[in-house]
Amino acid sequence: MGGFDPPPGATRPVALPRAGRPDAAQQAAFSRPAAVDGSFGRDRPLPPPPPVPAPPPEAVLRAFAPPPGAGRGLQEPPGGRPGRRRTSAGPWWKPDARSDPWRDPHAPAGLTGPAVFADDLAEQPGPVVVDARGRRRLRLRDLSVRVSALVLLAVLVAGALGGGIGYLLTRTAEETPLLAPGTQLNETDEGIAREPGSVSDIAARVTPAVVSVEVRIGQAGATGSGVVVDGENGYIVTNNHVVSGADGIEGAEIRAVFDDGSGSAARIVGRDPASDIAVLKVERPGLLTAALGSSDSVVVGDPVVAIGSPLGLASTVTSGIVSALDRPVRLAGEGSDTNAVISAVQTDAPINPGNSGGALVNGAGEVIGINTAIASLGGGSVGLGFAIPIDTVRDISEQLIGTGRAVHASLGVNARSVTDGTRDGALVVNVEPGSAAAEAGIREQDVIIAVDDQPVGSSEELVVAVDSRDPGDTVTVEVVRTGSSTTLEATLDAA
Repeated sequence: MGGFDPPPGATRPVALPRAGRPDAAQQAAFSRPAAVDGSFGRDRPLPPPPPVPAPPPEAVLRAFAPPPGAGRGLQEPPGGRPGRRRTSAGPWWKPDARSDPWRDPHAPAGLTGPAVFADDLAEQPGPVVVDARGRRRLRLRDLSVRVSALVLLAVLVAGALGGGIGYLLTRTAEETPLLAPGTQLNETDEGIAREPGSVSDIAARVTPAVVSVEVRIGQAGATGSGVVVDGENGYIVTNNHVVSGADGIEGAEIRAVFDDGSGSAARIVGRDPASDIAVLKVERPGLLTAALGSSDSVVVGDPVVAIGSPLGLASTVTSGIVSALDRPVRLAGEGSDTNAVISAVQTDAPINPGNSGGALVNGAGEVIGINTAIASLGGGSVGLGFAIPIDTVRDISEQLIGTGRAVHASLGVNARSVTDGTRDGALVVNVEPGSAAAEAGIREQDVIIAVDDQPVGSSEELVVAVDSRDPGDTVTVEVVRTGSSTTLEATLDAA
């Protein structure tokens, strides 16, 4: 079978018919000359022969040529073949050196596995060896049995010694007698500096002017607080909702309990449900009078101290700051006829039931408000307490002491808070006939948005804005009616 025969079972391809002979023009252009019988002419030029390399210099031959009679490959070392063990004189020669393919440059090349290096630590004499990083290590297998036994014994002795010392240090001491007659505990006499204006200083000065107010009606009772505003004549200011339940009730008793624990019967001089202020009088001259400050001088962030009787705990002192001013707060005491809206001083000083009527004092020891209400989810203090500004308290108290009643300015409307999403106001629900609002032309469904250019955003703000004026004052009221703003003038009535 030839090299070009088809494999067994295969059919030979059919030869295609040969094309016709070329015409005379093609033969003249591409055929070989008549005198040439091969592919190339015999007289073609041949390439020059490669140059013959020059023989190596004599010095190279003497240095590197094998000795006469030696075959190809590695020759014996100059000192002869070493013994079977490698020595410092011939570390590279072994009995199989001639057959080692890595040592014979004429050996064929081939790939093998990765190189394996001997462990240097294994060749070092023990038991202390040095690793590749120069660190000294102890090789345990090189330790003798005697040394190993000594080390184990030392560990056992050290453990026993440590356990014994620990036991001696931690063992329970003998019990001492339970009682020790004549024992005296240490006592220090270093003074504590109480700077003027500190909470302790304010409490020491103001607490004697704050009283607990106890109200008893039959078997029921209630407690509150009060502030002495005229010690010479025995006048005490408190909240209306503290004492209103006892006014005009036969057998009701009101008692003022002072800082020293003594008490006196108190009578109602006058009370004002529209401001939640009431004045009591006790027949006890020479009482300490509280210093009354000014609400206009109070700013947010001022430190304050609240003094009163929360939950019946007399002379309780708490502290905080003024959190906000002019906060409209509606007051409606449970079981009381109080129906007031105040422009309150807000504080985070803890105030609880029983603090009502107590003092809110600034850093100078001046009363700046009468505590009256809290905002709470569960009835206790959450840091939202409200006090009636002392300027309002002073004005109402002077009227009550002088005439037994207080007079307020009135516009003569009932309103509720509304908003259209962009602006808030007070929607007029009812206009009292003949009132200042009726005379000014204010109608139901008007939305009051300002009084004397003071914005009004709710019904509470409307009450505060009107109450801050006096009866007979003329004010400008801006209302929104059928989508347009209208300004009206009203002369306030007395209420």
